[in-house]
Amino acid sequence: MSTLTIENVFSDYQGQVILKGLNLTLQQGEIVALLGPSGCGKTTLLRAVAGLQAISKGTIKINGEVLNNDDTFMPSERRGVGMIFQDYALFPHLTVADNILFGVKGLSKAECESRLQEMLELVKLTGLAQRYPHELSGGQQQRVSIARALAYEPQILLLDEPFSNIDAQVRNEMMLEIRAILKQRNVSAVFVTHSKDEAFVFADKLALFKEGAIIQHGLAEELYASPKDKYVAEFLGSGNYLPVSVNSPHEVKSPIGILHSSAALTFPVDYQGQLLLRPQQVELIADEQGLATIIERRFLGTVCHYWVKVEEHCLEVRSQMLQLVPGQKVNLYAPAHPLVIF
Repeated sequence: MSTLTIENVFSDYQGQVILKGLNLTLQQGEIVALLGPSGCGKTTLLRAVAGLQAISKGTIKINGEVLNNDDTFMPSERRGVGMIFQDYALFPHLTVADNILFGVKGLSKAECESRLQEMLELVKLTGLAQRYPHELSGGQQQRVSIARALAYEPQILLLDEPFSNIDAQVRNEMMLEIRAILKQRNVSAVFVTHSKDEAFVFADKLALFKEGAIIQHGLAEELYASPKDKYVAEFLGSGNYLPVSVNSPHEVKSPIGILHSSAALTFPVDYQGQLLLRPQQVELIADEQGLATIIERRFLGTVCHYWVKVEEHCLEVRSQMLQLVPGQKVNLYAPAHPLVIF
């Protein structure tokens, strides 16, 4: 059974429509990232699922039970939803132990102690139960927040930009640790972020927002490789655009030569459009008679970023060929792959 189902959800605030007919399904144990720029509706949807934001139309269900529709509104405390916030939202006057057990009800003293030790071990804070939040690092405080959210065994976990206040040096490691915890306990989670890098590391699937609507939803690799429009393509990574003309279902003519598509194109012969080429999809071949010229080079360790001019077009290329220099003549080549044309 699906853990979370969102059907045709609208939400407005002071006469302005914030969410515009959203549909999203979250399976048991799945982590979905709501990804997009500030103000696009991500946090509004998260708050609507939690019962902190009204919806004007549509249905929200968890495990088949209706939380919101035109006739029903289930209060937040009855939804079985855990939330983790950007600012941790810990109680400063309570110890780590008391913070973790704050939402736990109906257990005996021995059961509470067992649950506490289980959570402390889970988030690697064993031995810190009697400390106060101000005695912990930012990363440790977020671990307490996660332990508190999981301690009362919610049906679904909601995370609102939980890593933005954590030092960049430990952020990636912590994302992987928390993801492993959620997978270990088969917890379904909805994760709000404006960072594609965080979404790629933490989530199973992405739901990319634009102005209150989900533009595209699916596996990160699918959205990156097969974006439905330029907005999706550019939000998930840099790219080059070249004018092309379709020669056949598997071939296009471009300023860098004939390019082959490993998947059949859906456009008719002679269709003219813009071909998306990611920087790593272009290869450089040193050639004194080449049609392109390197105009800039930036060394990035194992690869170089080159900016290459061909005719009036400037392309960004990421290459493991480190020896090329500005002013050098090259030819460009794109190995066969499923071509994306807009």
